[in-house]
Amino acid sequence: MKLGIIGTNWITEQFISAAEATGKFELTSIYSRTKEKAQAFGQKFTHVSECFSDLTEFFTKGSFEVVYIASPNSLHFEQTLQAIEAGKHIIVEKPMCSNPFEMKQLLEKLHKHPEIYCFEAARHLHEPNFKTIKAQIKQLPVIQGANLTYEKYSSRYDQFLAGEEPNVFSLSYSGGALQDLGVYLVYDAIAWFGIPQSSHYYPVKLRNGIDGAGTAILEYPDFNVVLNMGKTANSELPGEIYGLKETIRMDNAAELQKVELVDATGNVTMLSVDPAQNPMLAEAEAFAAVLSETDSLENKQLQQDWLAYAVEVNKVLYELRQSVGIKFLADEPYVDR
Repeated sequence: MKLGIIGTNWITEQFISAAEATGKFELTSIYSRTKEKAQAFGQKFTHVSECFSDLTEFFTKGSFEVVYIASPNSLHFEQTLQAIEAGKHIIVEKPMCSNPFEMKQLLEKLHKHPEIYCFEAARHLHEPNFKTIKAQIKQLPVIQGANLTYEKYSSRYDQFLAGEEPNVFSLSYSGGALQDLGVYLVYDAIAWFGIPQSSHYYPVKLRNGIDGAGTAILEYPDFNVVLNMGKTANSELPGEIYGLKETIRMDNAAELQKVELVDATGNVTMLSVDPAQNPMLAEAEAFAAVLSETDSLENKQLQQDWLAYAVEVNKVLYELRQSVGIKFLADEPYVDR
């Protein structure tokens, strides 16, 4: 399948490498704000045949079948709509939308174009260790809660401290710790425990009102799940899921490189397998498998199931922001709704 990309940063390069490693994709088309930047990026890959600096031309004249969108968060929604209209399958980096109002419009558009497959690139959802944790949770006789952490110092935080406002620390671009790193943890919670009854966020706000770090509490009928996220420091805290006497322990609740079960006597059983060198390989393989046979009812259901997760994650992210008044520029058209 011919692949087009929006965005020429490190995460795009990592996804292209994973996609081409599946043997099902080849990068042919690149969009960047300048053609020179697109061409320079394209020199790293073998099959690139076209570069664009006009997004409309990219979608209307590009020869690709699948687009990978890795632009700033606030642009994902409009670019995904354009991709649907252009008849392209879509892999869009999380978060797919800034709020549920955008998500509703996106779902309506997809309903009118059932031939289009749209995926949110929540990579860990497709990884073996993520699925192992989900299966192990089902074997716990009791769940008493969880504490999940993902705090990673952003390379852009130095710019922010120097007085700049990079996209990932901007309300205008739907940035912040919750949207960028917390989204992994919300995926964990919803996929492993279901939809919470209520949620609240305790952010550490920076000078412009964006959340540089924060703690979220998701309330379930019989337990709570605590999510710790941040882009201004590094944390080595493990993630833990509590049974009655057992604990599922992971080195990191997003990267999931090491997962263990600790029993009542302290015995440790390793549950994880060694992760792929490229952390995006599992999702690339999953998307390739589904897109290789779009007429399959099973694949259509898989895509719908993954999209349903994206919808629920989007709702929780929005509720958490609303609980503390973090408002994005993308929210303004929907203030009175």
